Amino acid sequence: MAITQAVVLAAGEGKRLRPLTYTRPKCMIPLAGKPILHHVLANLKSVGVRKAVVVVKYMEEVVREYFEAHKSELGLDLEFVTQGSKYGTAAAFAQAAGKINSTFFAAAGDVITTPAALEELARGHEGRITALLTEVDKSEQYGIAKVQNGYLAGFEEKPKNAPARALANCSLYVMEPEIFKALAAVKKSTRGEFEMTDILKSEKVKAVITSEYWLDMGLPWQLFDANRFLLEKMPEKKDKSQIENSTIKGKVILESGAKILDSYVEGPLYVGANTIIGPHAYIRGTSSIGANCSIGDSTTVKNSIIFDHVNAKHLSYIGDSIVGAGCNFGSATQIANYRFDAGSVKAKVEDIIIDTKRKKLGAIIGDEVKMGVLSSVMPGKMIGDHCWIGANVMVKENVERRTLVELEQKLKSSKIKN
Repeated sequence: MAITQAVVLAAGEGKRLRPLTYTRPKCMIPLAGKPILHHVLANLKSVGVRKAVVVVKYMEEVVREYFEAHKSELGLDLEFVTQGSKYGTAAAFAQAAGKINSTFFAAAGDVITTPAALEELARGHEGRITALLTEVDKSEQYGIAKVQNGYLAGFEEKPKNAPARALANCSLYVMEPEIFKALAAVKKSTRGEFEMTDILKSEKVKAVITSEYWLDMGLPWQLFDANRFLLEKMPEKKDKSQIENSTIKGKVILESGAKILDSYVEGPLYVGANTIIGPHAYIRGTSSIGANCSIGDSTTVKNSIIFDHVNAKHLSYIGDSIVGAGCNFGSATQIANYRFDAGSVKAKVEDIIIDTKRKKLGAIIGDEVKMGVLSSVMPGKMIGDHCWIGANVMVKENVERRTLVELEQKLKSSKIKN
Protein backbone atom coordinates (compact mmCIF):
# COMPACT_ATOMS: atom_id res chain seq x y z
CA MET A 1 0.00 0.00 0.00
CA ALA A 2 1.33 3.43 -0.96
CA ILE A 3 2.05 5.91 1.81
CA THR A 4 0.11 9.07 0.94
CA GLN A 5 0.63 11.23 4.02
CA ALA A 6 3.66 12.86 5.64
CA VAL A 7 4.66 15.03 8.57
CA VAL A 8 7.63 17.29 7.86
CA LEU A 9 9.51 19.31 10.47
CA ALA A 10 10.40 22.86 9.42
CA ALA A 11 10.38 24.64 12.79
CA GLY A 12 14.10 24.99 13.53
CA GLU A 13 16.46 27.91 13.00
CA GLY A 14 19.77 26.15 12.33
CA LYS A 15 22.04 28.32 14.47
CA ARG A 16 25.23 26.76 13.14
CA LEU A 17 24.23 27.95 9.66
CA ARG A 18 24.27 31.59 10.66
CA PRO A 19 24.51 34.17 9.13
CA LEU A 20 22.32 32.54 6.46
CA THR A 21 19.64 31.66 9.03
CA TYR A 22 19.38 35.09 10.59
CA THR A 23 16.95 35.93 7.80
CA ARG A 24 15.36 32.56 6.96
CA PRO A 25 14.85 29.13 8.57
CA LYS A 26 17.44 26.49 7.75
CA CYS A 27 14.95 24.60 5.59
CA MET A 28 14.49 27.67 3.38
CA ILE A 29 18.13 28.01 2.32
CA PRO A 30 18.05 27.83 -1.50
CA LEU A 31 19.98 25.10 -3.29
CA ALA A 32 19.79 24.48 -7.04
CA GLY A 33 17.15 27.18 -7.34
CA LYS A 34 14.74 26.05 -4.62
CA PRO A 35 14.63 25.94 -0.81
CA ILE A 36 15.80 22.73 0.84
CA LEU A 37 12.24 22.09 2.08
CA HIS A 38 10.92 22.28 -1.49
CA HIS A 39 13.31 19.49 -2.49
CA VAL A 40 12.21 17.41 0.53
CA LEU A 41 8.51 17.79 -0.31
CA ALA A 42 9.11 17.08 -4.01
CA ASN A 43 10.83 13.80 -3.08
CA LEU A 44 7.88 12.81 -0.89
CA LYS A 45 5.45 13.59 -3.68
CA SER A 46 7.48 11.48 -6.12
CA VAL A 47 6.96 8.37 -3.95
CA GLY A 48 3.19 8.83 -3.62
CA VAL A 49 2.61 11.37 -0.85
CA ARG A 50 -0.41 13.58 -1.50
CA LYS A 51 -0.84 15.38 1.83
CA ALA A 52 1.90 16.82 4.05
CA VAL A 53 1.55 18.44 7.45
CA VAL A 54 4.42 20.92 7.84
CA VAL A 55 5.37 21.92 11.39
CA VAL A 56 6.75 25.48 11.52
CA LYS A 57 7.89 27.98 14.14
CA TYR A 58 11.08 30.00 13.58
CA MET A 59 10.31 32.69 10.98
CA GLU A 60 7.31 30.61 9.95
CA GLU A 61 5.94 33.38 7.77
CA VAL A 62 8.86 32.83 5.36
CA VAL A 63 7.84 29.19 4.94
CA ARG A 64 4.13 29.87 4.65
CA GLU A 65 4.52 32.69 2.12
CA TYR A 66 6.85 30.73 -0.15
CA PHE A 67 4.64 27.64 -0.34
CA GLU A 68 1.47 29.68 -0.71
CA ALA A 69 3.09 31.16 -3.84
CA HIS A 70 4.39 27.79 -5.11
CA LYS A 71 1.67 25.32 -4.06
CA SER A 72 0.44 24.76 -7.62
CA GLU A 73 4.00 24.04 -8.78
CA LEU A 74 4.53 21.51 -5.99
CA GLY A 75 1.11 19.87 -6.34
CA LEU A 76 0.74 18.76 -2.71
CA ASP A 77 -2.03 19.32 -0.20
CA LEU A 78 -0.06 21.25 2.44
CA GLU A 79 -1.26 22.04 5.95
CA PHE A 80 0.87 24.15 8.26
CA VAL A 81 0.81 23.88 12.05
CA THR A 82 2.83 25.97 14.49
CA GLN A 83 4.94 24.16 17.08
CA GLY A 84 3.94 25.22 20.58
CA SER A 85 6.07 26.05 23.60
CA LYS A 86 7.57 22.55 23.78
CA TYR A 87 10.92 22.20 22.01
CA GLY A 88 12.32 19.05 20.42
CA THR A 89 11.56 16.69 17.56
CA ALA A 90 9.11 14.49 19.48
CA ALA A 91 7.06 17.56 20.43
CA ALA A 92 7.19 18.78 16.83
CA PHE A 93 5.91 15.50 15.36
CA ALA A 94 3.21 15.41 18.06
CA GLN A 95 1.76 18.66 16.65
CA ALA A 96 0.33 16.67 13.74
CA ALA A 97 -1.92 14.54 15.97
CA GLY A 98 -5.47 14.51 14.62
CA LYS A 99 -4.35 15.60 11.16
CA ILE A 100 -2.98 12.21 10.02
CA ASN A 101 -5.17 9.13 9.68
CA SER A 102 -2.99 6.54 7.94
CA THR A 103 0.59 5.27 7.75
CA PHE A 104 2.84 8.28 7.16
CA PHE A 105 6.36 9.42 6.46
CA ALA A 106 7.88 11.52 9.25
CA ALA A 107 10.78 13.59 7.95
CA ALA A 108 13.12 16.41 8.84
CA GLY A 109 12.62 19.29 6.43
CA ASP A 110 16.34 19.97 6.05
CA VAL A 111 17.65 16.56 4.94
CA ILE A 112 18.58 15.83 1.33
CA THR A 113 18.22 12.25 0.11
CA THR A 114 16.73 10.32 -2.83
CA PRO A 115 13.25 8.98 -3.60
CA ALA A 116 14.86 5.51 -3.68
CA ALA A 117 15.81 5.86 -0.01
CA LEU A 118 12.21 6.72 0.87
CA GLU A 119 10.98 3.71 -1.10
CA GLU A 120 13.40 1.45 0.79
CA LEU A 121 12.08 2.84 4.06
CA ALA A 122 8.46 2.26 3.05
CA ARG A 123 9.10 -1.32 1.88
CA GLY A 124 10.85 -2.21 5.13
CA HIS A 125 8.22 -0.75 7.45
CA GLU A 126 6.95 -2.93 10.27
CA GLY A 127 5.12 -2.20 13.50
CA ARG A 128 4.44 1.33 14.77
CA ILE A 129 7.70 2.96 13.70
CA THR A 130 10.54 2.29 11.28
CA ALA A 131 13.74 4.34 11.11
CA LEU A 132 16.10 4.88 8.18
CA LEU A 133 19.81 4.53 8.97
CA THR A 134 22.97 4.99 6.96
CA GLU A 135 26.66 4.36 7.58
CA VAL A 136 28.71 7.52 8.16
CA ASP A 137 32.21 8.72 8.95
CA LYS A 138 32.74 11.16 11.85
CA SER A 139 29.95 9.45 13.73
CA GLU A 140 30.34 11.73 16.75
CA GLN A 141 28.38 14.34 14.78
CA TYR A 142 25.21 12.19 14.54
CA GLY A 143 22.71 10.20 16.52
CA ILE A 144 24.21 6.69 16.39
CA ALA A 145 22.19 3.46 16.38
CA LYS A 146 22.99 -0.14 17.18
CA VAL A 147 21.01 -2.75 15.26
CA GLN A 148 20.28 -6.34 16.23
CA ASN A 149 18.13 -8.75 14.19
CA GLY A 150 16.79 -5.87 12.09
CA TYR A 151 15.68 -3.69 15.02
CA LEU A 152 17.22 -0.84 16.98
CA ALA A 153 19.07 -2.26 19.99
CA GLY A 154 20.52 1.01 21.25
CA PHE A 155 20.74 4.68 20.40
CA GLU A 156 23.04 7.50 21.49
CA GLU A 157 22.96 11.13 20.41
CA LYS A 158 26.38 12.46 19.26
CA PRO A 159 28.52 10.14 21.41
CA LYS A 160 31.90 11.46 22.59
CA ASN A 161 33.72 8.16 22.08
CA ALA A 162 32.11 7.22 18.78
CA PRO A 163 33.71 4.71 16.39
CA ALA A 164 35.18 5.94 13.12
CA ARG A 165 32.20 4.55 11.21
CA ALA A 166 28.74 3.83 12.53
CA LEU A 167 25.05 3.81 11.64
CA ALA A 168 23.52 7.28 11.81
CA ASN A 169 19.87 8.11 12.26
CA CYS A 170 18.70 9.79 9.03
CA SER A 171 15.77 11.60 10.74
CA LEU A 172 13.45 9.83 8.30
CA TYR A 173 10.76 7.47 9.59
CA VAL A 174 7.58 5.68 8.70
CA MET A 175 5.04 5.73 11.53
CA GLU A 176 1.51 4.60 12.31
CA PRO A 177 -1.01 7.15 13.66
CA GLU A 178 -1.13 5.45 17.07
CA ILE A 179 2.45 6.63 17.67
CA PHE A 180 1.07 10.09 18.48
CA LYS A 181 0.10 8.93 21.99
CA ALA A 182 3.67 7.88 22.67
CA LEU A 183 4.99 11.14 21.25
CA ALA A 184 2.71 13.16 23.52
CA ALA A 185 3.89 11.15 26.56
CA VAL A 186 7.62 11.87 26.06
CA LYS A 187 9.16 13.59 29.09
CA LYS A 188 11.41 16.63 28.94
CA SER A 189 15.07 15.68 28.55
CA THR A 190 18.01 17.06 30.51
CA ARG A 191 18.50 19.48 27.60
CA GLY A 192 15.00 20.82 28.19
CA GLU A 193 13.56 19.29 25.02
CA PHE A 194 11.10 16.55 24.10
CA GLU A 195 13.25 14.32 21.95
CA MET A 196 12.75 11.49 19.45
CA THR A 197 15.62 9.71 21.19
CA ASP A 198 13.20 8.61 23.92
CA ILE A 199 10.82 7.13 21.35
CA LEU A 200 13.65 5.27 19.64
CA LYS A 201 14.71 3.79 22.98
CA SER A 202 11.25 2.88 24.26
CA GLU A 203 9.54 1.57 21.11
CA LYS A 204 10.28 -1.54 19.07
CA VAL A 205 11.81 0.22 16.06
CA LYS A 206 12.41 -1.55 12.77
CA ALA A 207 15.71 -0.48 11.18
CA VAL A 208 16.18 0.00 7.43
CA ILE A 209 19.76 0.62 6.32
CA THR A 210 20.29 2.53 3.08
CA SER A 211 23.34 3.21 0.93
CA GLU A 212 21.52 5.98 -0.97
CA TYR A 213 22.75 9.56 -0.82
CA TRP A 214 21.87 11.30 2.43
CA LEU A 215 23.02 14.59 3.92
CA ASP A 216 21.96 16.48 7.01
CA MET A 217 23.48 19.93 6.57
CA GLY A 218 24.59 21.14 9.97
CA LEU A 219 27.44 23.41 8.87
CA PRO A 220 27.55 26.00 6.05
CA TRP A 221 30.20 24.31 3.88
CA GLN A 222 28.10 21.12 3.74
CA LEU A 223 25.70 23.04 1.52
CA PHE A 224 28.19 22.72 -1.35
CA ASP A 225 27.85 18.91 -1.35
CA ALA A 226 24.05 19.07 -1.37
CA ASN A 227 24.05 21.68 -4.14
CA ARG A 228 26.30 19.46 -6.27
CA PHE A 229 24.08 16.42 -5.70
CA LEU A 230 20.90 18.30 -6.64
CA LEU A 231 22.41 19.86 -9.77
CA GLU A 232 23.68 16.48 -10.96
CA LYS A 233 20.11 15.14 -10.87
CA MET A 234 18.55 18.06 -12.74
CA PRO A 235 18.15 17.89 -16.53
CA GLU A 236 19.82 20.51 -18.68
CA LYS A 237 17.59 23.45 -19.55
CA LYS A 238 18.58 26.20 -21.96
CA ASP A 239 17.43 27.95 -25.09
CA LYS A 240 19.74 29.25 -27.81
CA SER A 241 18.20 32.68 -27.45
CA GLN A 242 19.51 32.84 -23.86
CA ILE A 243 23.19 32.50 -24.85
CA GLU A 244 25.11 35.03 -26.94
CA ASN A 245 28.76 34.79 -28.05
CA SER A 246 29.64 32.51 -25.14
CA THR A 247 31.50 29.24 -24.59
CA ILE A 248 29.50 26.68 -22.61
CA LYS A 249 31.06 23.46 -21.34
CA GLY A 250 29.03 21.09 -19.21
CA LYS A 251 25.42 21.25 -18.05
CA VAL A 252 23.62 24.57 -17.62
CA ILE A 253 20.10 25.15 -16.32
CA LEU A 254 18.73 28.55 -17.33
CA GLU A 255 15.39 29.73 -16.00
CA SER A 256 13.10 32.12 -17.86
CA GLY A 257 14.73 35.43 -18.72
CA ALA A 258 18.25 34.30 -17.75
CA LYS A 259 21.02 35.19 -20.20
CA ILE A 260 24.72 34.43 -20.69
CA LEU A 261 26.49 37.13 -22.73
CA ASP A 262 30.06 37.05 -24.06
CA SER A 263 31.21 34.77 -21.25
CA TYR A 264 32.91 31.45 -20.50
CA VAL A 265 30.99 28.88 -18.46
CA GLU A 266 32.02 25.47 -17.16
CA GLY A 267 29.01 23.68 -15.63
CA PRO A 268 27.16 22.34 -13.91
CA LEU A 269 25.54 25.72 -13.40
CA TYR A 270 22.06 26.80 -12.32
CA VAL A 271 20.95 30.34 -13.22
CA GLY A 272 17.73 31.78 -11.82
CA ALA A 273 15.09 33.78 -13.65
CA ASN A 274 16.14 37.12 -15.17
CA THR A 275 19.76 36.82 -14.08
CA ILE A 276 22.38 38.21 -16.47
CA ILE A 277 25.81 36.58 -16.69
CA GLY A 278 28.36 38.76 -18.50
CA PRO A 279 29.72 40.28 -20.48
CA HIS A 280 33.14 38.72 -19.97
CA ALA A 281 32.26 36.68 -16.85
CA TYR A 282 33.92 33.36 -16.03
CA ILE A 283 31.80 30.74 -14.20
CA ARG A 284 33.29 27.39 -13.20
CA GLY A 285 32.94 24.59 -10.71
CA THR A 286 29.49 23.60 -9.46
CA SER A 287 27.55 26.80 -8.91
CA SER A 288 24.01 28.02 -8.35
CA ILE A 289 23.15 31.65 -9.02
CA GLY A 290 19.72 32.88 -7.96
CA ALA A 291 17.13 35.05 -9.68
CA ASN A 292 17.56 38.70 -10.68
CA CYS A 293 21.34 38.71 -10.25
CA SER A 294 23.99 40.46 -12.31
CA ILE A 295 27.40 38.79 -12.65
CA GLY A 296 29.29 41.13 -14.91
CA ASP A 297 32.48 42.36 -16.50
CA SER A 298 35.55 40.23 -15.66
CA THR A 299 33.89 38.70 -12.57
CA THR A 300 34.71 35.09 -11.73
CA VAL A 301 32.37 32.79 -9.80
CA LYS A 302 33.83 29.44 -8.83
CA ASN A 303 32.00 26.60 -7.00
CA SER A 304 29.65 28.97 -5.17
CA ILE A 305 26.03 29.36 -4.10
CA ILE A 306 24.64 32.83 -4.74
CA PHE A 307 21.13 33.76 -3.60
CA ASP A 308 18.69 36.15 -5.35
CA HIS A 309 19.29 39.83 -6.20
CA VAL A 310 23.09 39.77 -5.96
CA ASN A 311 25.23 42.19 -7.99
CA ALA A 312 28.89 41.55 -8.77
CA LYS A 313 29.34 43.60 -11.91
CA HIS A 314 33.01 44.55 -12.07
CA LEU A 315 36.26 42.63 -11.60
CA SER A 316 35.20 40.55 -8.58
CA TYR A 317 36.28 37.06 -7.54
CA ILE A 318 33.79 34.85 -5.64
CA GLY A 319 35.28 31.42 -4.95
CA ASP A 320 33.92 28.52 -2.84
CA SER A 321 31.53 30.92 -1.13
CA ILE A 322 27.89 31.28 -0.14
CA VAL A 323 26.41 34.73 -0.73
CA GLY A 324 23.07 35.76 0.76
CA ALA A 325 20.28 37.61 -1.01
CA GLY A 326 20.56 41.27 -1.94
CA CYS A 327 24.34 41.57 -1.62
CA ASN A 328 26.33 44.06 -3.67
CA PHE A 329 30.02 43.69 -4.51
CA GLY A 330 31.92 46.88 -5.23
CA SER A 331 34.42 46.86 -8.09
CA ALA A 332 37.34 44.44 -7.56
CA THR A 333 35.95 42.78 -4.41
CA GLN A 334 38.06 39.67 -3.83
CA ILE A 335 37.17 36.61 -1.71
CA ALA A 336 40.22 34.52 -0.86
CA ASN A 337 39.60 30.77 -0.67
CA TYR A 338 43.08 29.24 -0.22
CA ARG A 339 45.67 29.47 2.54
CA PHE A 340 49.31 30.35 1.84
CA ASP A 341 50.42 27.21 3.72
CA ALA A 342 47.97 25.03 1.70
CA GLY A 343 46.41 23.81 4.95
CA SER A 344 42.71 23.12 5.47
CA VAL A 345 40.60 26.18 6.15
CA LYS A 346 39.41 26.84 9.72
CA ALA A 347 36.07 28.53 10.44
CA LYS A 348 34.57 29.96 13.62
CA VAL A 349 31.03 28.71 14.27
CA GLU A 350 29.24 29.75 17.48
CA ASP A 351 32.59 30.75 19.05
CA ILE A 352 34.14 27.36 18.27
CA ILE A 353 36.98 27.03 15.77
CA ILE A 354 36.25 24.13 13.40
CA ASP A 355 38.62 22.53 10.94
CA THR A 356 36.48 22.32 7.81
CA LYS A 357 38.84 19.74 6.24
CA ARG A 358 38.50 21.74 3.03
CA LYS A 359 41.49 23.04 1.09
CA LYS A 360 39.24 25.62 -0.58
CA LEU A 361 36.67 27.67 1.31
CA GLY A 362 35.84 31.31 0.76
CA ALA A 363 33.29 33.39 2.69
CA ILE A 364 29.80 32.82 4.11
CA ILE A 365 27.95 36.12 3.66
CA GLY A 366 24.51 36.98 5.00
CA ASP A 367 21.76 38.93 3.23
CA GLU A 368 22.02 42.58 2.17
CA VAL A 369 25.77 43.00 2.64
CA LYS A 370 27.51 45.83 0.77
CA MET A 371 31.17 45.35 -0.11
CA GLY A 372 33.16 48.48 -0.96
CA VAL A 373 35.55 48.80 -3.89
CA LEU A 374 38.82 46.88 -3.50
CA SER A 375 37.58 45.10 -0.36
CA SER A 376 38.61 41.51 0.38
CA VAL A 377 37.71 38.60 2.65
CA MET A 378 40.09 35.96 3.98
CA PRO A 379 39.29 32.20 3.74
CA GLY A 380 36.55 30.78 5.97
CA LYS A 381 35.26 34.11 7.30
CA MET A 382 31.60 34.91 7.92
CA ILE A 383 29.89 38.26 7.48
CA GLY A 384 26.51 38.82 9.12
CA ASP A 385 23.50 40.22 7.32
CA HIS A 386 23.09 43.95 6.60
CA CYS A 387 26.79 44.76 7.04
CA TRP A 388 28.73 47.46 5.21
CA ILE A 389 32.35 46.62 4.43
CA GLY A 390 34.18 49.79 3.43
CA ALA A 391 36.56 50.38 0.54
CA ASN A 392 39.98 48.71 0.84
CA VAL A 393 38.97 46.77 3.98
CA MET A 394 40.43 43.28 4.42
CA VAL A 395 38.07 41.11 6.49
CA LYS A 396 40.30 38.88 8.65
CA GLU A 397 37.76 37.83 11.29
CA ASN A 398 34.03 37.16 11.43
CA VAL A 399 31.80 40.24 11.28
CA GLU A 400 28.65 40.41 13.40
CA ARG A 401 25.37 41.31 11.71
CA ARG A 402 24.52 44.98 11.05
CA THR A 403 28.12 46.15 11.40
CA LEU A 404 29.92 48.92 9.53
CA VAL A 405 33.61 48.10 8.98
CA GLU A 406 35.79 50.97 7.78
CA LEU A 407 39.52 51.38 7.21
CA GLU A 408 41.25 54.25 9.01
CA GLN A 409 44.05 55.84 7.00
CA LYS A 410 46.65 58.35 8.01
CA LEU A 411 47.58 60.36 4.95
CA LYS A 412 50.68 62.46 4.54
CA SER A 413 51.06 64.97 1.75
CA SER A 414 53.77 67.43 0.75
CA LYS A 415 54.67 69.62 -2.17
CA ILE A 416 56.53 68.08 -5.07
CA LYS A 417 59.92 69.71 -5.58
CA ASN A 418 61.35 70.13 -9.03
